[in-house]
Amino acid sequence: MKTILHRAETRGHADHGWLNTHHTFSFASYHNPDRMNFGALRVLNDDIVAPGMGFGKHPHDNMEIVSIPLQGDLEHQDSMGNKSVIREGDIQVMSAGTGVFHSEYNPNNDKETHFLQIWLFPRERNLAPRYDQISIREVAVPNRFYQILSPNKSEQGVWINQDAWFSMAHFDSGATEKYTLKRSGNGVYVFVLEGCLNINDIELNTRDGLGVTDIVEINVSAVTPSKVLLMELPM
Repeated sequence: MKTILHRAETRGHADHGWLNTHHTFSFASYHNPDRMNFGALRVLNDDIVAPGMGFGKHPHDNMEIVSIPLQGDLEHQDSMGNKSVIREGDIQVMSAGTGVFHSEYNPNNDKETHFLQIWLFPRERNLAPRYDQISIREVAVPNRFYQILSPNKSEQGVWINQDAWFSMAHFDSGATEKYTLKRSGNGVYVFVLEGCLNINDIELNTRDGLGVTDIVEINVSAVTPSKVLLMELPM
């Protein structure tokens, strides 16, 4: 087993007034040559958007872009004609492919929006752009990992153009769980959203990240009530 540990306080940070953001990997003005990616995982941004503010129309291509709201709402519009609002308990995916423009705004004037913005390198380049969003509230199971993203249309969650699987979990204090990898050679990146837990005896706290490779499974035990995102990815 090989590990790489990213403590919350070591992430890149920028406060633009309308946007308060932390970067686990190099992004925008934050550049760390030791933090360019973890396998196919290129960007993991922890964003807080001020009321009524947001990202104006901008382009993307050949990237799988996943948004997971943690608090509040995010209004999305794109050049494919999609217009929607994603909320806590939803997941959104945009396969940028040959190219797409989109914007993201906090539509509320009285509360912030917290969300994760995640980019993955695609398995295939220059495919037709695609957008999807679903609610994951109905599949949530206490003290177990539940899948929210996969490479297959037929599986639970949204699907993307990459051999990746995302799962989330909400653990009570003292709960234990095991995650078995779905594809040989993949790695796992664990990002703690709330609480304190142990991954293979490594203690992680809120907003810590841990990359693990050369494994077939990981063992999780919750020290306190915890919420976690697990991303299985090609390396």
